[in-house]
Amino acid sequence: MSSNQPPLLEGATRTLAEFSAQVRYPAIPPEVIARMKTSVLDSIGCCLFGATLPWTQKVQAMVEEEGARPVASIFGHGTRTSVAGAVLVNATAGHAFELDDIHKESIVHAGSIAVPVVFALAEQQGRVSGQTLLAAMTAGYEVGTRVGNAATMDLFFRGFHPQGSSGVFVAAASAAHMLGLDARRTQHALGIVGSQAGGLMAAQEGAMVKRLHSGRAAQSGVYAAQLAGRDFTGISDVLEAAYGGYLSTYSGKPNAARLTDGLGTVWEAGKVGYKPHACVTSIHAALDAFAHLLRENGLTPNDVAKVEVGMSQMTYTHCAWEYKAQGVTAAQMNLFYGLAVIAHDGVAFVAQYAQDRLADPRLLDFITRIEAHVDPEIQAMGAPFRHAARVAVTLRNGRRLTHEILHRRGSPENPLSPQDVEYKFRHVVESCLSRGDIDRVVSLVDRLDRLDDLSELTALLAAPAAA
Repeated sequence: MSSNQPPLLEGATRTLAEFSAQVRYPAIPPEVIARMKTSVLDSIGCCLFGATLPWTQKVQAMVEEEGARPVASIFGHGTRTSVAGAVLVNATAGHAFELDDIHKESIVHAGSIAVPVVFALAEQQGRVSGQTLLAAMTAGYEVGTRVGNAATMDLFFRGFHPQGSSGVFVAAASAAHMLGLDARRTQHALGIVGSQAGGLMAAQEGAMVKRLHSGRAAQSGVYAAQLAGRDFTGISDVLEAAYGGYLSTYSGKPNAARLTDGLGTVWEAGKVGYKPHACVTSIHAALDAFAHLLRENGLTPNDVAKVEVGMSQMTYTHCAWEYKAQGVTAAQMNLFYGLAVIAHDGVAFVAQYAQDRLADPRLLDFITRIEAHVDPEIQAMGAPFRHAARVAVTLRNGRRLTHEILHRRGSPENPLSPQDVEYKFRHVVESCLSRGDIDRVVSLVDRLDRLDDLSELTALLAAPAAA
């Protein structure tokens, strides 16, 4: 491919940059603002719990050892560092335990990137309103998810992790908006950060680095916006360039029209969903379908002779690989482990992914009874049904039970309510915050669009975790 070929979509990077730089709180529909507030609460929970985990603490120790001008807080630790250092740690924490929000089409967890970015920059700037923070966050969600939409699932099938690749655009747009960059500089911020995109999906099979993809995306976005603010230039057509552009390089089958389809009227930020399970989104329908059969029929693990799960090619590739107790990351990404903990515990939440459960002989034994396959009917339904699952359970007495779920809980078609997310938040952070502080965070986030100053909320996030 040569550089003189026409762009995939003329002016797309400029159009997104203009939108991102100019969008203001009053122009964002109330239902989108409500969704963003829910995402703030959900993401705070992910970050605070994630800050307690060893892989996040390794990143934190590195950042603290480097030393930097203390302007932004590391969540849950009471220490401050640079904005770039804080978002590296906090966004790693946000993606540290597979609990963060998910935009279905783009496969981007925007909250674990955008929330650390906007809070760090707000803290550095001082006295930033909740409306300003929500507008910047919405800009980041809107740009980053549209980039992911346009990349299509082909980006994933080529082995790239959307969180580390498309996710950089979430961070750059959020940071540029917080810094007040005009459209031209925002375009350069996107053009800078596109060259920083990365993240390989092989990390899902046991590596801590999967969590770092989110942190590095956030940090790259901050650096990109800060450099653009100094008139450092990036690739002006980074998204649509026919040779060496983001879409043409990261996806063999891009749909460039998804970059700007309905921009300003169809809000991708309003389509974000939330996770009821502490594991990869792709297996949630299978877990819930299996749990339904167990619950409705009063079954124990010993009653089950075989479990068969039909799914899309994407979910099969993503999650149905041989489980070998490779670590927490692998367990959270693996279909077989998830079904095994549902069989024994009825849930797949924080406790089920503790290190001491990963090689439980009862779970490993149950995994030998599970089979997975690509279901041709689900596959034929296309990308919107890539998370669908059909589960069949054969009992030891020969009886066969089946159940299918086409739209997982937390999807746009089957959403969790704000009350569901608050319930999740309270349980995720119960080991990090006192009951009183949990109530205060919930109340402050509920009033976020009416706050003129974020210092009280920031102080709660920064405080060392409760014993």
